[in-house]
Amino acid sequence: MDIQSRRAFIGSALAAGAFIAGCSKAKPKVSSIVPVLHEKAPDGPVLKAGLVGCGGRGSGAAQDFIDASPNCEIIALGDVFQDRVDSARQKIEEEKGQTVPKENCFVGFDAYQKVIDSGIDVMIHATPPHFRPQHFAAAVAAGKHVFIEKPMAVDPVGVKSIIETAGQAKTKGLTVISGTCYRHHKKVIETYRLVAEGAIGDILAARAYFNTSQLWYKKREEGWSDMEWMIRDWVNWCWLSGDHIVEQHVHNLDTMSLYIGANPVKAVGFGGRHRRVTGNQYDFFSVDFEYENGLHLSSMCRQIDGCANNVSDFIVGSKGSTDCRGTIWNPDGSIAWKFDDAFREKQPRSKENEADGDTSGQVEVRSMYKQEHIDLVTSIRTSEGRNEAVATAHSTLMGIMGRTAAYTGKEVTWQEMLDSVERLGPELYAMGTAKLDMTLPVPGVSKAT
Repeated sequence: MDIQSRRAFIGSALAAGAFIAGCSKAKPKVSSIVPVLHEKAPDGPVLKAGLVGCGGRGSGAAQDFIDASPNCEIIALGDVFQDRVDSARQKIEEEKGQTVPKENCFVGFDAYQKVIDSGIDVMIHATPPHFRPQHFAAAVAAGKHVFIEKPMAVDPVGVKSIIETAGQAKTKGLTVISGTCYRHHKKVIETYRLVAEGAIGDILAARAYFNTSQLWYKKREEGWSDMEWMIRDWVNWCWLSGDHIVEQHVHNLDTMSLYIGANPVKAVGFGGRHRRVTGNQYDFFSVDFEYENGLHLSSMCRQIDGCANNVSDFIVGSKGSTDCRGTIWNPDGSIAWKFDDAFREKQPRSKENEADGDTSGQVEVRSMYKQEHIDLVTSIRTSEGRNEAVATAHSTLMGIMGRTAAYTGKEVTWQEMLDSVERLGPELYAMGTAKLDMTLPVPGVSKAT
C-alpha cells in the first residue's frame, strides 16, 4: 500500500472507528502483559525431551530445542508411522550429532504415552492438532513441561480440555510454551510494547489476512487404509486440522488477541471450496469478529494457487496505526517508529556479539522458532513457570468460532462456543477403515422445492 492509499485508508478507518467508539460503552483497550523474550537460555543440568509427532514441524522443533542451550537432549521419539520416526531420528543424528536410542523410538497411537514414560523432562508436541488435548493432559498428569504446537485443538470440547489442563500445569509449576510464534518474534513484541504504552491510542479497527497458496496434500496410495491416508494428509481434514482458519490463520488471530487484549463476543462469516484436491475443508473464509466494546476485526484467509497473496495484520488507533510487525504510522501516514532503527539504537555491542564475530553494535534478530525454545528452556531452568496454553486455547476457539459461522451462515457467539459439546473425529483410534466424510458444510437454506 503506498502512502497516499494508506492515508486514505487510515482517514476513513479513523472516521468509522470514531463513530464506533462514540457509540460503545467502553473504549477498546490493549492488554498490559508484554511477553518476555529471553536473550539467551541459561545453562544447567541436562534437560531430556521427547518428540511426539515426527513430521517436518516436529523435527524442526526438536532441533530448535537442542540449539536453545547446552545440555538439551532429545532422548525419545513417537509417531503413528515408523518412517516418520526413522526420518526424525536420522535428521537429529546427522544435523545435531545426537543419537536417540532405538529402544526409545515408539510407533502407534499409544506412542505418546510411551514417550512420556521414557524418562523425559519435556514433551515436544507436533502431532495433528486433533490429538493435542489428550496428549497434553497425559504429559501434565505425568509432571512434564510441554512445548505444544498451535492450534491447541480442533473443536470446543478439545479447547475446554486444554484450558483445564493448563490450570493443572500452573498448579504444578510446569512450563507450557505454544507454537503461536509471533509471541516470540522480536518485531511483533517490540511493536506491541509501544502499542500497550499508548503509541496509537485507543484501538478502533483491525484486520487480519492469511491469504496464501495451496498447502501440501497427499493423494491416496495403494495399501493405505482410510485412517492412514487421512493422518498422512491431515492438513486437509477438518477433524484432524480444524480447517485452515484454525490451523494456519490462528497466527493472525492470536496476534489480534494479544494486541486487543480481549475475546470477540460474536462472529458472522462465509467461506467455500473451489480448488482443494483432497479432504473436506474449505479453501477460503471471510469473518467479521465483533468485540464487546463495538470494535470489529475483519478476518480473511485463503489457500488457493494463482491468487493475490497477503499475510498481514493492521490495526488503526485514535492516534495512529500499526502493521503489528515493526512499523507504527502517524495519522497522516508518515512513519512514527520503525523497528530496525529503534532496535539498532537500543542494542549495544556486547562481549557475546564480539565473540561471534559481530562488531557492528547490533544484535541479530533470531528466528522466532528458535526463540520459542530459548524461552521454554529459560522458563524451566529459572522456575519461571511460563504458561501460554490458555491464551493459545482462546485464539484456537476464535478460529473455531469463525469456522462455525462460515459453515452455518449464522451469527455465532463466544458463549455458544464455550457451551458447545461439538467434538470432531473418532472416539477410538486404529488403522483401517474409517469414516471418510467428504460432505462439505453448506450454510443457509435453499428456496428450491
